Amino acid sequence: MKKPFLTAEWRHLILLTYGIDPEMLTPYIPKGLEPDIYDGRAFVSFVAFDFLNTKVKGLTIPFHVNFPEINLRFYVRQPMPDGSYRRGVVFIKELVPKYCIALVADKIYNEPYEAIPMTSSVEPENNELIIKHNFEYNNRGFDLKFTVENAPYFPKEDSTAHFFKEHEWGYGTTKKGNLMTYRVEHPFWKIYPISKRFYLNVDYGYIYGEDWAILNGQIPYSIVVAEGSPIKVFPGQVIKTETNN
Repeated sequence: MKKPFLTAEWRHLILLTYGIDPEMLTPYIPKGLEPDIYDGRAFVSFVAFDFLNTKVKGLTIPFHVNFPEINLRFYVRQPMPDGSYRRGVVFIKELVPKYCIALVADKIYNEPYEAIPMTSSVEPENNELIIKHNFEYNNRGFDLKFTVENAPYFPKEDSTAHFFKEHEWGYGTTKKGNLMTYRVEHPFWKIYPISKRFYLNVDYGYIYGEDWAILNGQIPYSIVVAEGSPIKVFPGQVIKTETNN
């Protein structure tokens, strides 16, 4: 069995998920995949979380152990030979404060990472956790704040919260245009009850491109704050599809 390429902890994951027209994904979806339709719609999630205790091939890289990440991802499925589907995610853009992390992700997985100034914090207060992210993109500042009850629980496996937080497969496109997939292993995550109205100062169109400006001011279809866990990311595999050249 292959050893993981990366191990870490993903903690305090904020997922804001929006319903979109599946046609919006046409310019972004890799060959061999299709939108994963849920409740008649395709979906995209804005995700903010903390990377902790990060190791690459078992090694700790100084000053690259603990850091936040913010990304925009959408949901896909891959038809399998036996008629089943493998469900996963594709990233529009991933933001981290560490240049080396962005460089490695681009070279190994051809993932759309960028390194920008950003910070995060998790502050306990009474029986709550206050989760904050601050970042700067092209000289504009953005931030978000969520307050949750520090009483995580497992949602039902047929719930929307479970559906959007539990995806084992990541997908992308190699520099030669082939489909790449990699597996992320972690246990099911508990979620936190959201105890107060959240604060979000993000311009999706400015950060991710004009196509995504439609998310500005839109009420999320799903709001989840997950506890997280240790994770393992395994080496990527190139998949030849019938539509590849």
